[in-house]
Amino acid sequence: MEDQSRVETLLEEIRDTQRESLAEYKRVTTQSLELQQKAVNRQEQLGKTYRIALIASALLVIGIIVLIFYVLQFLPTRYR
Repeated sequence: MEDQSRVETLLEEIRDTQRESLAEYKRVTTQSLELQQKAVNRQEQLGKTYRIALIASALLVIGIIVLIFYVLQFLPTRYR
């Protein structure tokens, strides 16, 4: 009878340990998914910022080129 009781106790301990392990696994998995989602959101936001900076830089370069051609109109022809 004592062996039977000991076996039941061990099985209950194993079951409880497995439940705790499963709960920890679920917690870690959930946390990992949340962190991945935050990383994806941040990456999307940085992509938008990069696009805006690229467009602004392109407009600045175009503006400088237009300004150079505008100023070149005022130079005498011998300097061109």
